[in-house]
Amino acid sequence: MDEQDPRKDPSEDLVETVFRNGTVTTVGILLAFSLGFITHWAANPIPWRAYHLVAVLPILAGIALQMRALSLLLDVNSLQRRVYERANRIFMTGLIFTACGVGMAILLDFFDIATRSALPGAG
Repeated sequence: MDEQDPRKDPSEDLVETVFRNGTVTTVGILLAFSLGFITHWAANPIPWRAYHLVAVLPILAGIALQMRALSLLLDVNSLQRRVYERANRIFMTGLIFTACGVGMAILLDFFDIATRSALPGAG
């Protein structure tokens, strides 16, 4: 019996491969959106300031966690329920970090635009 293959151990609680594959697809799509957002925001014509780190750091941390979750899910050991659930927790944490960072980025851009349009002579 191959000890590396979780499908060979009858005592191990396993996740269905179809279910795991759907999760891999979802994680991959949301990771792509996260990477797309940070790329788009980096190309934003509004100049970057030090306070933008408040938004960038959680986004980058969230993306790193999403990548870690995808890495775990792509391993054959993710068929083990404990590994699968750990990857899901890491992914959800990353998604929350990314969402908070995106929300902060939107607010920072909104306030920056509002401040510029409120200045006399701007417009």
